[in-house]
Amino acid sequence: MLVDAHHHLWNRARGDYPWMPGAPEILQRDYLVCDLAPLLSRFGIRRTVLIQAAPTQAETDFLLDIAEKTDFVAGVVGWLDMEDAQFASTLSRYAERPKFLGLRPMLQDIADDAWIVRPRVLKALEKLAEQDLTFDFLVLALHLPHVAETLRLVPGLRAVIDHLAKPPIASGDLGFWKDGLARLAEFDTLFCKLSGLITEADATAWSVDDLSPAINHALDVFGPQRLIFGSDWPVCRPAGNYADVLAATMAALPAHLARDPGIFGGNAVRFYGLPAFPAPSDPALSA
Repeated sequence: MLVDAHHHLWNRARGDYPWMPGAPEILQRDYLVCDLAPLLSRFGIRRTVLIQAAPTQAETDFLLDIAEKTDFVAGVVGWLDMEDAQFASTLSRYAERPKFLGLRPMLQDIADDAWIVRPRVLKALEKLAEQDLTFDFLVLALHLPHVAETLRLVPGLRAVIDHLAKPPIASGDLGFWKDGLARLAEFDTLFCKLSGLITEADATAWSVDDLSPAINHALDVFGPQRLIFGSDWPVCRPAGNYADVLAATMAALPAHLARDPGIFGGNAVRFYGLPAFPAPSDPALSA
């Protein structure tokens, strides 16, 4: 059963997407359930994880409202102010909502590269771990040492690296990234997402061969049991469509893992604690 463990939905009228004014034109429109559902049906994707795209609590509410009305959305990774004095009580309220999975601050956009190891943020991460919620690291290679320090200081945190920490595929200069990712693999509660990679390549001329070095390195150091597929739709669209992402990920993996049930479903279910798949005859799947 295929799971897309990383996609977005947004409504421009909400007005809290700071990245949108400078984004490619193809992204400057609404992307809602009605746009994604036909793609999921076409490719047999039975469950998804909906990821925040704006650094606001209103975004979390927006996504949870979508999830509660949409059967294929198994859970939401949202945003809360992790430095707020009331963070613990706010987190507890959200943890009561059935499809709330965890948090993702947009670390790649924060000026302080070491923000994640600020004392108040570490306390917030401890609260996340205490409630057995998940954490998505949206980072670049330069953040990887701080990720390692975070995991050392909050050992109970269940975490995943989004987009393999955005390896510099276009330049091919993967050395620093490879070293950082290999060190992180020592933390056995950490997973990595095979997502967002075609947008790190040459958007107009990428090939599967461009993606293979990064994907195979992640496979070497994390193993197939800790890799999770995600489409990063619709952010992927300037470089390719949903079919391109799925096909390229499968083609870049070794042949025996091209349709691996863990990478393409089971690992996401295990990491995020998603509900079991209903039987194919379940009428809920008709939505």
